Amino acid sequence: MLMHKWIEAGSLVLVIATASAYSTAQEMSSGTALVEGHDSHRISFKLTPSYYFSSDNNDAFDLNLRAVRGEHTAWVGAYRDKENVRQSRTGYEYRPDFGFVRPVFSAQLASGGFLGGSVTTEIGNSNFAIAGFGRTNLKDYFNLNFDPNDAITLGIGSRAMPKTELSLFHIWDDRLDTKQHVTHAVARYKPNDAERWTADASYKHGRTGNGDNVQGYALTVTYDFGDYFVRGARDQHANFSAVSQNRMSLGRRF
Repeated sequence: MLMHKWIEAGSLVLVIATASAYSTAQEMSSGTALVEGHDSHRISFKLTPSYYFSSDNNDAFDLNLRAVRGEHTAWVGAYRDKENVRQSRTGYEYRPDFGFVRPVFSAQLASGGFLGGSVTTEIGNSNFAIAGFGRTNLKDYFNLNFDPNDAITLGIGSRAMPKTELSLFHIWDDRLDTKQHVTHAVARYKPNDAERWTADASYKHGRTGNGDNVQGYALTVTYDFGDYFVRGARDQHANFSAVSQNRMSLGRRF
């Protein structure tokens, strides 16, 4: 209970701090809504409310607020389902750009005692390799990521085609002997300054928490237009469970 209250207080402080910084920032415009974190003199926000339609009827609501300034990103979020399971969360990312190497260092904290961290790196220029590693204290964690958290990531990507980014990567549990593996193929296409399409197709196989072997597919499609975006997903055996989900998000950048 004490940890839960501490997380909620920390989340409130972060929201107030980012809102105050936003109100005093200079030259805040929405013309760069599709480019996050590239202007070190301003803070940009992304608000993502999501609803999860679950096959077991335990539907859930998730709200996430993300703030980006230059190489730094912070977020707060809250999850609640129909069975009244709740969790508040906060996190931080640092994205230094060393040219040929572009790492992302991430730390997460959530009510219920969850602690986690990861590092993911792109190595290369227009064609690049992807490598990542994550660890948690194995407490329950509800967030926007539906892949194993205690895992290794390896993959490749390319920005060689105009207006297009492609990536193929594989994530697998290397800690809990669940045999959980997820392969993602992601395509991003930006036809103009105002629009962007993103498609993420994935295949998973491995054991559930009950030891049952499952396999399934997922597809997530996101459309950005100016300051707004809409995202839909169909996920078989979400989080390696017996439950499949349809997820819908409507969000705004400001």
